[in-house]
Amino acid sequence: METGVFDRREYTGTQLSAHLYNAIIGITLLIGFGINYVMVKTIPVESIMAINPWLFFIGYFVCCFAGIALFNKSDNPAISFLGYLLVVAPFGLVINLVVARYDSAVVLDAIQATGLITFVMMLLGSMYPGFFRSIARGLFIALICTIVVELAMVFIFKTHHGIIDWIVVLIFCGYIGYDWARANAIPKTVDNAIDSAASLYIDIINLFLRLVRIMGRR
Repeated sequence: METGVFDRREYTGTQLSAHLYNAIIGITLLIGFGINYVMVKTIPVESIMAINPWLFFIGYFVCCFAGIALFNKSDNPAISFLGYLLVVAPFGLVINLVVARYDSAVVLDAIQATGLITFVMMLLGSMYPGFFRSIARGLFIALICTIVVELAMVFIFKTHHGIIDWIVVLIFCGYIGYDWARANAIPKTVDNAIDSAASLYIDIINLFLRLVRIMGRR
């Protein structure tokens, strides 16, 4: 996920140890995933589907971009966390819509695969940060091209090819490694930990959603 968070080099808070910094990233991610779990369990999918599609579409992007703007621009951990929650909430609605279409076994398999892939990519991001920084431009171009192609296929040709899901999986695998490498290259403060978790959350959820679709076709 491209944000200005990872361009920060100035200390705007208490410097943390690497263990505490990474722990805050992990806890922040778990809070987001926990909120998504509660949303899936408590919000009937029918109530989401009853929302006007254009209203849902606009509301989704407004919330996401507002949240990204908050955690990207703020040096206050509380405000950054609020921005994170503004991203988590609309993603939770999308997750609810997607997982409702598949058997629980498929969803569980996708969760396990997402967790394993995330761990591996974070490990690689720690081992080869230079490599992931070198592919950043390629990842961004590939993501934009894929979005354009997928939108054209859905709205113009009224179809969807499974290969697109695989391409998106590869792109977000790269982004997880890239964002993890960048997260550990900036000052280790509470605010930066929350901001880094927010970017990683977006990567991980996008990876999960595509894996659910891929596994659901088996």
